[in-house]
Amino acid sequence: MKFHFFMIAVAAATFIACDSEETTQQISAERRFAAGMQKFQDEEYLDGIEDFKIVTLQFQGSAFADDAQFYMAESRFLREEFVLAAYEYDVLMRTMPTSEFVARSRYQKAMCYYNLSPESYRDQEYTRKAIDEFQAFLEYNPTDTLASDAEARIAELNVKLAKKEYENGIVYMKMEYFKSATVSFDFVLEKFHDTPYAEPALLRKAEVLLRRRRYQEARQEIDRFFDRYPASSFKSEAESLQREISARLSGSPQGDQKPGLQKQNSVQTTTKSEQ
Repeated sequence: MKFHFFMIAVAAATFIACDSEETTQQISAERRFAAGMQKFQDEEYLDGIEDFKIVTLQFQGSAFADDAQFYMAESRFLREEFVLAAYEYDVLMRTMPTSEFVARSRYQKAMCYYNLSPESYRDQEYTRKAIDEFQAFLEYNPTDTLASDAEARIAELNVKLAKKEYENGIVYMKMEYFKSATVSFDFVLEKFHDTPYAEPALLRKAEVLLRRRRYQEARQEIDRFFDRYPASSFKSEAESLQREISARLSGSPQGDQKPGLQKQNSVQTTTKSEQ
């Protein structure tokens, strides 16, 4: 009988101890998170990250784990550590897919790459990553309040990619790599037809085809230019190019040229591969 009562006492003590330990852990997680949030609000982001990290590591099953993970990512973001921030947002999306912070994390991950996107003349890897992430955000959250903002940023980034490709074409023209220039202008017209660079790309494509002595194709492109952009700010230049193309087709070697096109018309030595 005594042994029976002893076992009951031990079990009760164990239950009380476990319950007390669980309560202590929950309070500790809450207090640790609160400490991190206080530092976050005081803009002491690096110190706050340490508190949030402890919550995510020691209290993974607590109600504060996803909050801590999100604000750890936010702290990195506000410190402009965008690569690290993108990683932390991704951790939340992968390991806590039911969290209320998933949608915001997906958007913020895209914003990390948006902020890393450089000027158009540099490599555009981060620009393309930002577009991919914004598109993913729209696919998962089409009715989110940030959806219109994501669409606007995609359009902005597409303009940057269009500018990059258009400028590549201009460089190829200056280097007299006319076939490569055609490829660049075609890429702008196919992938970025709704950007401001589609209009000059079409004009430059017609010009490059003229330099390549592909006069029929050049006429088709210049006609397409006038059909698509009848009120173009490049109208005067386009009309001059159109007259020159017509002259070439009629057999006149000189045609009617504007001074701005004269320099490129003087090109006599173009390799067969660039025709």
